[in-house]
Amino acid sequence: MGQAADKLMALVADPDRFTFAADELRETQVAALDERLQERRGSIKLLALRARDAGIERIGTIADVVPILFPHTAYKSYPESYLMDGRWDRLTKWLRTVSAYPIEGVSLDGIAGIDDWIARLAERGHFISCSSGTTGKAAMLIASQKDMNWSKVDTVNVFSWGSGVAPARDRQLVGCAPVATVPKNATIAQAQYDAFANPDWPRWNYPVPPITVGSLTSMVVMRKKIAEGTARPDEIAAFEETSAERGRAVADALPATAQFIIENRYRKLQVSGLWNGLWQVAKAVRDAGYGREDFHPDNSIYVGGGLKRAQLPADYQEYVFETFNIAPERHFQNYSMQELNSGMPRCREGGRYHVPPWIVPILLDKAGDAALDHTCGEMEGRAAFFDLSLDGRWGGVITGDRIALDHGPCACGNQGPSIRDDIARYADLEGDDKIGCAGTVDAYVRGVA
Repeated sequence: MGQAADKLMALVADPDRFTFAADELRETQVAALDERLQERRGSIKLLALRARDAGIERIGTIADVVPILFPHTAYKSYPESYLMDGRWDRLTKWLRTVSAYPIEGVSLDGIAGIDDWIARLAERGHFISCSSGTTGKAAMLIASQKDMNWSKVDTVNVFSWGSGVAPARDRQLVGCAPVATVPKNATIAQAQYDAFANPDWPRWNYPVPPITVGSLTSMVVMRKKIAEGTARPDEIAAFEETSAERGRAVADALPATAQFIIENRYRKLQVSGLWNGLWQVAKAVRDAGYGREDFHPDNSIYVGGGLKRAQLPADYQEYVFETFNIAPERHFQNYSMQELNSGMPRCREGGRYHVPPWIVPILLDKAGDAALDHTCGEMEGRAAFFDLSLDGRWGGVITGDRIALDHGPCACGNQGPSIRDDIARYADLEGDDKIGCAGTVDAYVRGVA
């Protein structure tokens, strides 16, 4: 990687990495963006097309990179028929349009399904992580071994900074939610265990069947068939039975997880999950007669994501903290997404998500077509990021999030860029979300693939 990017990424373990103001970082970040363009335009087909049509030869300002950012929908621009019909050769060809490295030597014979295809790619050093795809096509994000190695380091540093928990290997890790079985999630989970868990205490994984990309994709396809009236009676019966089995597993997982926590309440716990699952487990613990006074005083919590449309009481956070005896300084929240390779931890004093130096935040207009004139203070807009740590694909992405980005100092004392803790999805705010360049990118990829 380039000299400027390496300089920024070298700060990954620096405890003062969030103290650098946006003005201090800008010159190095612009140089790093240009390095990435020169390095990748010859290897990522979609990037080459975008740069050619936009007339982008070099990056001289942060705004210059906007025409060659990829909308987050670019990673789900493959024709859905490739999945439904098992056209693994076509899907692999599509993947080559967004990969930074050639995809060669992958055996496509006798593939049983998408999970098998993902495993074959991993054998050749191409790691596919996918969005859940529960309401539509899954985004498929390719990563390299370098990306996996970076995630191991970043997840530990981010959690330690945001929670104040040192990687002392003295905790009992407890998962209070099912997690999608994709390489990135598995890498992060193992790194967390290796850094924070007592090695004599196995991690408690929420006891439900693995959530694989194949199982999610099958669910989406079946729902579409049912809606379209094309599903056969035997397919509907099998789908309903699978759904019922999963429902029973989830119903059993909740009391089992609560019982495990109760039995290990004397240990220093690190509980993790989404708010809905955490609240339900907390309620089961309370219903069993246990609460704050029964738990270790130095427990910690790792919350991923927001409510995800779950309907919970207004005091759901306080309820969880009170149940598990979580002090405010041990509450960790992180802003990130599958499209990025790094996290933005929430500080405890200012309640803001802090952007590390190797992530370049860019505020765009609602359509995602142009950068807003934002050099100081706080401003709202569509979030775009360039993650300089990404190696296996292009690091620039236009998200579906509305954020408030501040270039001023935070109450926690750090001077670097930070994001207000009220992030919202445009799709949730308005029922739909259209990024201006998404249609063009989709046409590019389909043409190349």
